[in-house]
Amino acid sequence: MTDLAKAAAAEWGLGGARLRFIAGRENQVYRVTDDAGDYALRLKRPGYRTRIELESELQWMAALDRAGILVPRPVPSIKGRLLEQVDGHLVDLLTWLPGQTLGTLLTDCSDADAQVLFQHLGRDMALFHAASDAWVKPAEFSRVAWDAGGLVGEAPLWGRFWAHPGLSAEDKALFEAFRAEAAQDLRQMDAGLDRGLIHADLVRENVLISDGRMGILDFDDGGWGYRVFDLATTLLKFLDLPRFPQLKEALLQGYLSVRSIDTGSLDLFLALRAVTYVGWIVPRLGEEGAGERSHRYVATARHVCQRYLSNPPGH
Repeated sequence: MTDLAKAAAAEWGLGGARLRFIAGRENQVYRVTDDAGDYALRLKRPGYRTRIELESELQWMAALDRAGILVPRPVPSIKGRLLEQVDGHLVDLLTWLPGQTLGTLLTDCSDADAQVLFQHLGRDMALFHAASDAWVKPAEFSRVAWDAGGLVGEAPLWGRFWAHPGLSAEDKALFEAFRAEAAQDLRQMDAGLDRGLIHADLVRENVLISDGRMGILDFDDGGWGYRVFDLATTLLKFLDLPRFPQLKEALLQGYLSVRSIDTGSLDLFLALRAVTYVGWIVPRLGEEGAGERSHRYVATARHVCQRYLSNPPGH
Protein backbone atom coordinates (compact mmCIF):
# COMPACT_ATOMS: atom_id res chain seq x y z
CA MET A 1 0.00 0.00 0.00
CA THR A 2 2.97 2.32 0.58
CA ASP A 3 3.87 2.22 -3.12
CA LEU A 4 0.28 3.17 -3.95
CA ALA A 5 0.46 6.02 -1.43
CA LYS A 6 3.67 7.30 -3.02
CA ALA A 7 2.07 7.19 -6.47
CA ALA A 8 -0.97 9.01 -5.10
CA ALA A 9 1.15 11.70 -3.41
CA ALA A 10 2.86 12.34 -6.76
CA GLU A 11 -0.52 13.52 -8.12
CA TRP A 12 -0.08 16.49 -5.78
CA GLY A 13 3.60 16.98 -6.57
CA LEU A 14 4.59 15.25 -3.35
CA GLY A 15 6.24 12.15 -4.77
CA GLY A 16 9.42 12.83 -2.80
CA ALA A 17 7.71 13.67 0.48
CA ARG A 18 7.94 11.58 3.65
CA LEU A 19 4.96 9.26 4.25
CA ARG A 20 3.85 7.84 7.57
CA PHE A 21 0.88 5.49 7.93
CA ILE A 22 -1.61 6.83 10.48
CA ALA A 23 -4.81 4.77 10.35
CA GLY A 24 -6.80 2.39 8.23
CA ARG A 25 -10.50 1.61 8.28
CA GLU A 26 -12.79 3.40 5.85
CA ASN A 27 -9.69 5.18 4.54
CA GLN A 28 -6.00 4.35 4.51
CA VAL A 29 -4.58 7.59 5.92
CA TYR A 30 -0.96 8.72 5.57
CA ARG A 31 0.69 11.80 6.98
CA VAL A 32 2.64 13.45 4.17
CA THR A 33 5.46 15.81 5.12
CA ASP A 34 7.59 18.02 2.92
CA ASP A 35 9.15 21.47 3.16
CA ALA A 36 5.76 23.11 2.51
CA GLY A 37 4.10 21.46 5.50
CA ASP A 38 2.03 18.43 6.49
CA TYR A 39 -0.98 16.87 4.78
CA ALA A 40 -3.34 13.93 5.20
CA LEU A 41 -3.40 11.64 2.17
CA ARG A 42 -6.53 9.46 2.15
CA LEU A 43 -6.87 6.33 0.01
CA LYS A 44 -10.55 5.50 -0.11
CA ARG A 45 -11.97 2.07 0.64
CA PRO A 46 -13.36 0.82 -2.67
CA GLY A 47 -17.15 0.77 -2.74
CA TYR A 48 -17.76 2.61 0.55
CA ARG A 49 -18.77 5.87 -1.13
CA THR A 50 -19.50 6.80 -4.73
CA ARG A 51 -17.31 9.28 -6.57
CA ILE A 52 -20.00 11.97 -6.47
CA GLU A 53 -20.45 11.43 -2.71
CA LEU A 54 -16.71 11.83 -2.16
CA GLU A 55 -16.55 14.95 -4.33
CA SER A 56 -19.55 16.35 -2.43
CA GLU A 57 -17.79 15.72 0.89
CA LEU A 58 -14.76 17.68 -0.28
CA GLN A 59 -16.87 20.55 -1.64
CA TRP A 60 -18.68 20.70 1.70
CA MET A 61 -15.42 20.78 3.67
CA ALA A 62 -14.04 23.51 1.42
CA ALA A 63 -17.19 25.57 2.02
CA LEU A 64 -16.90 25.10 5.79
CA ASP A 65 -13.27 26.22 5.64
CA ARG A 66 -14.31 29.38 3.77
CA ALA A 67 -16.96 30.00 6.45
CA GLY A 68 -14.32 29.96 9.19
CA ILE A 69 -15.05 26.47 10.57
CA LEU A 70 -11.82 24.68 11.47
CA VAL A 71 -11.73 21.59 9.26
CA PRO A 72 -9.05 19.95 7.12
CA ARG A 73 -9.01 21.89 3.83
CA PRO A 74 -9.08 19.90 0.59
CA VAL A 75 -6.00 20.52 -1.57
CA PRO A 76 -6.32 20.48 -5.37
CA SER A 77 -4.02 18.10 -7.24
CA ILE A 78 -1.57 19.21 -9.93
CA LYS A 79 -4.44 18.75 -12.38
CA GLY A 80 -6.68 21.00 -10.29
CA ARG A 81 -8.92 18.23 -9.01
CA LEU A 82 -9.90 17.52 -5.39
CA LEU A 83 -10.20 13.78 -6.07
CA GLU A 84 -7.86 11.63 -8.14
CA GLN A 85 -7.89 7.97 -9.12
CA VAL A 86 -4.67 5.99 -8.76
CA ASP A 87 -4.51 2.29 -9.63
CA GLY A 88 -8.26 1.96 -9.12
CA HIS A 89 -8.28 3.81 -5.78
CA LEU A 90 -9.90 7.21 -5.27
CA VAL A 91 -7.56 9.52 -3.35
CA ASP A 92 -7.69 13.00 -1.84
CA LEU A 93 -5.31 15.28 0.05
CA LEU A 94 -6.21 17.47 3.02
CA THR A 95 -4.30 19.98 5.10
CA TRP A 96 -3.06 18.48 8.37
CA LEU A 97 -4.66 19.82 11.55
CA PRO A 98 -2.29 19.77 14.55
CA GLY A 99 -3.44 19.50 18.13
CA GLN A 100 -4.88 17.03 20.63
CA THR A 101 -8.11 15.11 20.43
CA LEU A 102 -10.94 15.92 22.80
CA GLY A 103 -10.57 12.43 24.25
CA THR A 104 -6.91 13.04 25.13
CA LEU A 105 -7.67 16.36 26.81
CA LEU A 106 -10.52 14.89 28.83
CA THR A 107 -8.31 12.16 30.28
CA ASP A 108 -6.78 14.30 33.02
CA CYS A 109 -8.82 17.51 33.11
CA SER A 110 -11.05 18.62 35.97
CA ASP A 111 -14.84 18.48 35.82
CA ALA A 112 -14.93 22.26 35.43
CA ASP A 113 -12.50 22.20 32.50
CA ALA A 114 -14.44 19.35 30.88
CA GLN A 115 -17.61 21.40 31.05
CA VAL A 116 -15.85 24.33 29.39
CA LEU A 117 -14.66 22.04 26.58
CA PHE A 118 -18.18 20.71 26.06
CA GLN A 119 -19.65 24.20 26.05
CA HIS A 120 -17.17 25.21 23.34
CA LEU A 121 -17.93 22.04 21.41
CA GLY A 122 -21.67 22.73 21.54
CA ARG A 123 -21.10 26.25 20.25
CA ASP A 124 -18.85 25.07 17.43
CA MET A 125 -21.27 22.30 16.51
CA ALA A 126 -24.02 24.90 16.15
CA LEU A 127 -21.74 27.13 14.06
CA PHE A 128 -20.95 24.13 11.85
CA HIS A 129 -24.68 23.43 11.35
CA ALA A 130 -25.38 27.09 10.60
CA ALA A 131 -22.54 27.28 8.07
CA SER A 132 -23.78 24.11 6.39
CA ASP A 133 -27.25 25.64 6.08
CA ALA A 134 -25.89 28.90 4.65
CA TRP A 135 -23.84 27.14 1.97
CA VAL A 136 -25.46 26.96 -1.47
CA LYS A 137 -24.93 23.35 -2.51
CA PRO A 138 -23.94 22.39 -6.07
CA ALA A 139 -26.75 20.87 -8.11
CA GLU A 140 -25.02 17.48 -8.15
CA PHE A 141 -24.35 17.42 -4.38
CA SER A 142 -25.04 13.96 -2.95
CA ARG A 143 -24.51 12.52 0.51
CA VAL A 144 -26.05 9.70 2.54
CA ALA A 145 -29.25 10.30 4.53
CA TRP A 146 -29.47 9.64 8.27
CA ASP A 147 -33.24 9.86 8.07
CA ALA A 148 -35.80 7.38 9.41
CA GLY A 149 -34.93 4.94 6.65
CA GLY A 150 -31.21 5.30 7.29
CA LEU A 151 -31.70 4.67 11.00
CA VAL A 152 -34.53 2.13 11.39
CA GLY A 153 -35.55 1.21 7.84
CA GLU A 154 -35.06 -2.16 6.17
CA ALA A 155 -31.50 -1.27 5.18
CA PRO A 156 -30.03 1.16 7.75
CA LEU A 157 -26.83 2.95 6.79
CA TRP A 158 -24.77 1.10 9.39
CA GLY A 159 -26.56 -2.23 9.15
CA ARG A 160 -29.51 -4.20 10.54
CA PHE A 161 -28.74 -3.93 14.24
CA TRP A 162 -31.63 -6.20 15.23
CA ALA A 163 -30.08 -8.99 13.09
CA HIS A 164 -26.64 -9.03 14.79
CA PRO A 165 -25.74 -12.75 14.82
CA GLY A 166 -24.52 -12.67 18.42
CA LEU A 167 -27.68 -11.30 19.99
CA SER A 168 -29.53 -13.28 22.62
CA ALA A 169 -33.21 -13.92 22.02
CA GLU A 170 -34.00 -11.27 24.63
CA ASP A 171 -31.79 -8.62 23.04
CA LYS A 172 -33.12 -9.38 19.57
CA ALA A 173 -36.70 -8.93 20.83
CA LEU A 174 -35.69 -5.73 22.64
CA PHE A 175 -34.06 -4.18 19.57
CA GLU A 176 -36.98 -5.15 17.35
CA ALA A 177 -39.39 -3.55 19.81
CA PHE A 178 -37.25 -0.43 19.98
CA ARG A 179 -37.03 -0.25 16.18
CA ALA A 180 -40.83 -0.35 15.89
CA GLU A 181 -41.30 2.28 18.61
CA ALA A 182 -38.57 4.52 17.20
CA ALA A 183 -40.05 4.39 13.71
CA GLN A 184 -43.43 5.42 15.07
CA ASP A 185 -41.99 8.21 17.22
CA LEU A 186 -39.89 9.57 14.34
CA ARG A 187 -43.02 9.80 12.18
CA GLN A 188 -44.79 11.76 14.91
CA MET A 189 -41.84 14.06 15.67
CA ASP A 190 -40.56 14.52 12.13
CA ALA A 191 -42.11 17.88 11.29
CA GLY A 192 -40.68 19.49 14.41
CA LEU A 193 -37.13 18.16 14.13
CA ASP A 194 -34.28 20.32 12.84
CA ARG A 195 -32.71 18.69 9.77
CA GLY A 196 -29.84 19.47 7.45
CA LEU A 197 -26.26 18.42 6.89
CA ILE A 198 -24.74 16.68 9.92
CA HIS A 199 -21.32 15.24 10.67
CA ALA A 200 -22.85 12.01 12.05
CA ASP A 201 -19.64 10.93 13.82
CA LEU A 202 -18.74 13.71 16.25
CA VAL A 203 -17.06 11.43 18.75
CA ARG A 204 -14.18 12.63 20.92
CA GLU A 205 -11.57 11.23 18.51
CA ASN A 206 -12.91 13.42 15.70
CA VAL A 207 -12.67 16.69 17.63
CA LEU A 208 -9.23 18.28 17.68
CA ILE A 209 -8.15 21.20 19.88
CA SER A 210 -5.28 23.43 18.76
CA ASP A 211 -4.35 26.89 20.06
CA GLY A 212 -7.71 27.25 21.77
CA ARG A 213 -9.72 26.35 18.67
CA MET A 214 -11.74 23.21 17.99
CA GLY A 215 -11.41 21.44 14.69
CA ILE A 216 -13.69 18.79 13.21
CA LEU A 217 -12.21 15.73 11.50
CA ASP A 218 -13.48 12.77 9.46
CA PHE A 219 -16.53 13.61 7.36
CA ASP A 220 -16.77 10.09 5.88
CA ASP A 221 -20.25 9.50 7.28
CA GLY A 222 -21.53 13.08 7.06
CA GLY A 223 -24.78 13.66 5.23
CA TRP A 224 -28.39 14.71 5.58
CA GLY A 225 -29.98 14.05 8.95
CA TYR A 226 -31.41 15.24 12.23
CA ARG A 227 -29.25 17.82 14.01
CA VAL A 228 -29.92 16.31 17.42
CA PHE A 229 -28.18 13.15 16.12
CA ASP A 230 -24.86 15.04 16.25
CA LEU A 231 -25.52 16.01 19.87
CA ALA A 232 -26.42 12.41 20.74
CA THR A 233 -23.30 11.05 19.03
CA THR A 234 -21.05 13.26 21.15
CA LEU A 235 -22.84 12.43 24.38
CA LEU A 236 -23.32 8.68 24.04
CA LYS A 237 -19.79 7.61 25.02
CA PHE A 238 -20.06 9.62 28.26
CA LEU A 239 -23.45 8.26 29.28
CA ASP A 240 -22.16 6.14 32.18
CA LEU A 241 -19.93 8.82 33.72
CA PRO A 242 -21.02 10.49 36.98
CA ARG A 243 -20.45 13.89 35.33
CA PHE A 244 -22.68 13.09 32.33
CA PRO A 245 -25.50 15.48 33.41
CA GLN A 246 -23.03 18.37 33.66
CA LEU A 247 -21.41 17.54 30.30
CA LYS A 248 -24.81 17.29 28.66
CA GLU A 249 -25.90 20.63 30.10
CA ALA A 250 -22.66 22.31 29.00
CA LEU A 251 -22.95 20.93 25.45
CA LEU A 252 -26.55 22.09 25.12
CA GLN A 253 -25.75 25.51 26.61
CA GLY A 254 -23.01 26.03 24.08
CA TYR A 255 -25.22 24.95 21.19
CA LEU A 256 -28.18 27.07 22.25
CA SER A 257 -25.95 30.13 22.58
CA VAL A 258 -25.70 30.10 18.77
CA ARG A 259 -28.90 28.55 17.41
CA SER A 260 -32.08 27.04 18.73
CA ILE A 261 -32.85 23.33 18.70
CA ASP A 262 -35.54 21.18 20.31
CA THR A 263 -33.74 18.68 22.54
CA GLY A 264 -36.90 16.85 23.61
CA SER A 265 -35.98 13.97 21.32
CA LEU A 266 -32.44 13.57 22.70
CA ASP A 267 -33.18 10.31 24.56
CA LEU A 268 -34.56 8.79 21.36
CA PHE A 269 -31.47 9.79 19.41
CA LEU A 270 -29.12 8.50 22.10
CA ALA A 271 -30.79 5.12 21.66
CA LEU A 272 -30.73 5.41 17.86
CA ARG A 273 -27.03 6.26 17.96
CA ALA A 274 -26.36 3.29 20.26
CA VAL A 275 -28.04 0.73 18.02
CA THR A 276 -26.17 1.97 14.94
CA TYR A 277 -22.93 0.70 16.50
CA VAL A 278 -24.51 -2.74 16.93
CA GLY A 279 -25.16 -2.82 13.19
CA TRP A 280 -21.78 -1.29 12.33
CA ILE A 281 -19.76 -4.01 14.04
CA VAL A 282 -21.44 -6.95 12.25
CA PRO A 283 -19.31 -6.93 9.06
CA ARG A 284 -16.22 -6.32 11.22
CA LEU A 285 -16.70 -9.20 13.69
CA GLY A 286 -13.67 -10.99 12.27
CA GLU A 287 -11.32 -8.13 13.12
CA GLU A 288 -9.02 -8.20 16.13
CA GLY A 289 -10.79 -6.92 19.26
CA ALA A 290 -14.19 -6.88 17.58
CA GLY A 291 -15.70 -9.35 20.04
CA GLU A 292 -15.08 -7.08 23.02
CA ARG A 293 -16.31 -4.04 21.13
CA SER A 294 -19.42 -5.87 20.02
CA HIS A 295 -20.20 -6.89 23.61
CA ARG A 296 -19.78 -3.28 24.73
CA TYR A 297 -21.96 -1.89 21.92
CA VAL A 298 -24.76 -4.37 22.63
CA ALA A 299 -24.65 -3.65 26.38
CA THR A 300 -24.87 0.11 25.80
CA ALA A 301 -27.70 -0.27 23.29
CA ARG A 302 -29.56 -2.61 25.64
CA HIS A 303 -29.37 -0.05 28.44
CA VAL A 304 -30.55 2.98 26.44
CA CYS A 305 -33.25 1.04 24.55
CA GLN A 306 -34.68 -0.36 27.77
CA ARG A 307 -34.68 3.10 29.30
CA TYR A 308 -36.34 4.63 26.25
CA LEU A 309 -39.04 1.98 25.95
CA SER A 310 -39.88 2.37 29.62
CA ASN A 311 -40.51 6.09 29.14
CA PRO A 312 -41.09 7.07 25.49
CA PRO A 313 -42.34 10.58 24.57
CA GLY A 314 -45.93 11.26 25.57
CA HIS A 315 -46.08 8.37 28.04
